[in-house]
Amino acid sequence: MTRLALLGILAGFATFGQTQLTIYNQNFAVVKERRAFDLKSGENEVRVSDLSAHLEPDSVVLRDLKQPGSIRILEQNYESDPLSEGLLLRKSEGKTLDFEIDLGNGTKKIVQGRVLRSGYVPHPEAYQRYGQQYYQTQMEMTNAAGQPIVEVDGKIQFGLPGKPIFDALDPKGFLKPTLLWRLWTDQPGAHQAEFSYMTGGMRWEATYNAVAAEKGNLLDLIGWVTLENMCGKDFEEASVKLMAGDVARAPQPGGLYMMDGASLADVRSAAPEPVTERAFDEYHLYSLPRPTTLLDREVKQVEFVRAANVPAERVYVYDGFQTDSRYNGWNYENIRANAEYGTLCNTKVWAMLEFRNAEKSQLGMPLPKGKVKVYRRDVDGRNEFVGEDAIDHTPQDETVRLYTGNAFDIVGERRQTNYRTDGNARWTDESFEIKVRNHKKEPVEVRVVEHMYRGQQWELTSKSAKSTKKDARTIEFRPTIPAGGEAVITYSVHYTW
Repeated sequence: MTRLALLGILAGFATFGQTQLTIYNQNFAVVKERRAFDLKSGENEVRVSDLSAHLEPDSVVLRDLKQPGSIRILEQNYESDPLSEGLLLRKSEGKTLDFEIDLGNGTKKIVQGRVLRSGYVPHPEAYQRYGQQYYQTQMEMTNAAGQPIVEVDGKIQFGLPGKPIFDALDPKGFLKPTLLWRLWTDQPGAHQAEFSYMTGGMRWEATYNAVAAEKGNLLDLIGWVTLENMCGKDFEEASVKLMAGDVARAPQPGGLYMMDGASLADVRSAAPEPVTERAFDEYHLYSLPRPTTLLDREVKQVEFVRAANVPAERVYVYDGFQTDSRYNGWNYENIRANAEYGTLCNTKVWAMLEFRNAEKSQLGMPLPKGKVKVYRRDVDGRNEFVGEDAIDHTPQDETVRLYTGNAFDIVGERRQTNYRTDGNARWTDESFEIKVRNHKKEPVEVRVVEHMYRGQQWELTSKSAKSTKKDARTIEFRPTIPAGGEAVITYSVHYTW
C-alpha cells in the first residue's frame, strides 16, 4: 500500500434496496442489506450503525456488487454496548465528576466526587461473544463489588451522590451498536456494497390449529408462522424467508451457543398469495409472499397453510407396560432373572389422530416442527379444545400422529399369567393376559402394543389373536371391541440366549 488516505468517520452507509432476512427456528437470523458509500483511494475509516444488538462480528461479509474484490476490510471493531450512564461511569473510574443534587422546591446544587467504582454490568451480548463462563465471571465481580463507590470531600460513600454530569459526547461515541471499519480500496468513488451478518435475538416457530368435526374422519388444518424480533433493531418492509431444519452450529467456548406448509386447494384468484416453500440444501425455505415490517420487541403472526377436509383417522393405543424406576440401568441378564420386571400395569388408553401430509389429503408441503392444538366441533357448532401435541419436521407424504390425551371410556388391564426361567439351559417363558374394555356406545379398534423386553431372541409360542411384528422387539394386536364389550388377548413368548 503506497498511499493512505484517511477518510473522516462517516455517519454510515446510505441504505438502498430491500433488506433481506432469513430467520432460522434456532434463535438466529441472517441479515442482508445493500448500502452505498464513497471511498477515497487507500485507507478509509467507516462507521456503520443501526445494527442488531446481537450481531456476530465474525459473520460479517462485505462485497462490492459491481467491482468484486475492490474493497478489503483491514480492521473491524464491534461496539455492542450502546452509550449509557453506567458505561460512561465505568469510563470515568478514577476521575472526578460533577453530581447534581435535587434539594427540592426547584433548588439544585453541584458537588464533586471521584468515581472509585462504577458498578457497571456488561451488556448481555458479552455472553454470546465470549461464552457463559466469561459473562458469569463479570456478573459475579459486579455483584461482589456491589453498587458504585464515590469519594466526596475525602469521604467514601456507596451509591451516587446525585445525577452524574459528563463532558460533551466524544465524536467517536455511539448511541447504537456500531461497526467501525478500516476499509481499503484502490478504486475511489461511489461503491454499492452488499453487507450481511448473522444475529441472535430473532426466531420463528410454526403452530397449527386442527379442527375436527363432531363425527367423521375429516379435519381442517390452519398453520401459523410466529416471528419474534428481540435483536434491538427495526426492519422496515423486509423480504423474509424462514429456514426449517436442524442446522448445525458450533458451541461457544465456556457454554452453549446463545440462541439454546401445504398446497392450498381451490384458492380463489382474489385470495392473497400463499407462503411458498422449496427445498434448499438439507433444509426447507419458506418465503413470505410480500414484504413485512418487523419492529424490535414485536411478535408477528402470518398464516402459511390452510387445508380443509383433510382425511384423518382417530386411533386408540393401549400400551400396558409401565416402567418402574427401580430397574433403571438393568441389563438383559438381570431382567431375565426377575419375574416381577414388566408386571406393573398402565390402564390408560391413548387417544390419537393420524393424517397423511399428502396432496390427495389437501396438504403436501413439508410441515415445519411446531405445536398443534386440536379442537372438535360440538353439536352446537362450538370448537372445544381436546388436546395439544408437538410435531417434528414432517416431509411430504409422511404421516402426522397427534396424541390428544387419554380416552375416558376405554380402559386397559394387563397381567402376567406365567413365568418360568432356566439360567443353565438359557431360556425364559412368559405369558400375559390383556383386557381392553370399551364403555362407548359404538365399537372401537384399539392397537394393543406389547414389548419383548427380556431378550433379543424370542418367538411367540401361542396367541389368541392375530398379531403384527412392528420391529425387533414390538408386536401389535388390533382387536375391534363392540360397544360395552371387552377384548381379551393372551399370548406366550419363549426367550433364548
